[in-house]
Amino acid sequence: MGLSTKIGKYQLSESIGQGTFAKVKLALDTSTGQYVAVKIIDKKMVMQYKLMDQVKREISTMRLLNHPNIVRIYEVIATKTKIYIVMEYISGGQLSNKLSYLKRMTEQEARKYFQQLIDAVEYCHSRGVYHRDLKPENLLIDGKGNLKVSDFGLSALRKPGDLLSTICGSPCYASPEVITNKNYDGAAADVWSCGVILFELLAGYLPFDDINLMNLSRMISRAEYKCPEWFTGSQKKLISRILEPLERRRITIAEIVEDEWFQINYEPFIGINCNVDITLEATNTAINEMERKSTEVGVSKSSSFINAFLLIAMSNDLDLSGLFEEQQDDNKKKTRLGSRHPIHETIEKIKDAAKDASLSVERMNNSKVLIYQKHKMTRFSRICFNLSAEVIQVTPMHCVVEISKFVGDPRMYKEFCKSLSGLLIDKPSGSDELQVPKIVSSDGKDVQENGRLEDEGNSISKTLCGYSSL
Repeated sequence: MGLSTKIGKYQLSESIGQGTFAKVKLALDTSTGQYVAVKIIDKKMVMQYKLMDQVKREISTMRLLNHPNIVRIYEVIATKTKIYIVMEYISGGQLSNKLSYLKRMTEQEARKYFQQLIDAVEYCHSRGVYHRDLKPENLLIDGKGNLKVSDFGLSALRKPGDLLSTICGSPCYASPEVITNKNYDGAAADVWSCGVILFELLAGYLPFDDINLMNLSRMISRAEYKCPEWFTGSQKKLISRILEPLERRRITIAEIVEDEWFQINYEPFIGINCNVDITLEATNTAINEMERKSTEVGVSKSSSFINAFLLIAMSNDLDLSGLFEEQQDDNKKKTRLGSRHPIHETIEKIKDAAKDASLSVERMNNSKVLIYQKHKMTRFSRICFNLSAEVIQVTPMHCVVEISKFVGDPRMYKEFCKSLSGLLIDKPSGSDELQVPKIVSSDGKDVQENGRLEDEGNSISKTLCGYSSL
């Protein structure tokens, strides 16, 4: 296990999850002898990528909730460099892990999980909380086989009837109104995600799945899916009412609960008032102090940070499988290349590629450069060459480079793009293994959250375990 550390009354031990901005450790509450999960957030990283509001929102939201099917938060501890969120430890891992080896579940088991999911979501909505990122990776299974909803990093607090506008969540589970960038009802959006999960539990695969995000968007907007032959009539009826593309016609949670198929062996839980005393004062003070210091020392702000939905808007034919390969738009004279390097290293790679092609680079801002020929051109010259390259950050370790050609020899343009493409896919220094990230929608959410880090002989799966989107 390595060296252990004690934070307050909690004895930290092995890591059970790892993200870009946070890790989750198993810990022992020395006052009770019970195991807990402690999410450790690096405040410097949170400040750098402007995720303070997300952290505060997650803590504030979880304080409001106390339900048997929702992961509980016990305590928040803040130090000068870290924020520790102490939560309920769920030993069974993610629902997605169970799906991966079961392929599909029995009707009885799928119905049980769906009933518990609906119970938890209905309770959240009654408290004005809309999850907005429901998916099997964020659903945990405890030692008794019960479902627990986790990861409220993208949740929203609203009064019933108030509309939301932020595009977030994971594309395959997002509702039509979310992916089309419309104002939407958070309750209806969560219901859609529950329907996708129900389909996946019963079928063993997603109803909407395509590596091309534009195709995926069309499938979701039109509710184009096909039920497998083993689906019963009752299952098809319920799913069709949930996966209704028109928000106003979509079934509500109250109607789901009254459904005949849903009612079989249904044992509703009743949420109780949360009596956990969690003060945010220390956390807010610590984050505000970090924000003040970052302003004083001039911490550079992230130039551009995009999610999967914004990637859709970048291209009419953006294929996710080619995100880290060359993408050309001949009509607009643009090329997009994927970079497996952080933004500052990507800029250096652009300079190296320009040097290889005997071109000069002029920095326009933190994320954009102008590239031109080294020698001065006369006003009579017809061989001038000019282009720009903008680096758009997808994750802290992965970027998209959009190259816009203004004028010049197409052969030189292709030579530069070819040289840059080779440099961008090189393995980052100090990395033993190159991992292409899984792209998901989040405000700075970790796109490698499902990568497994399991050690041989270790009974605990070292994934993010659904505890964190950070």
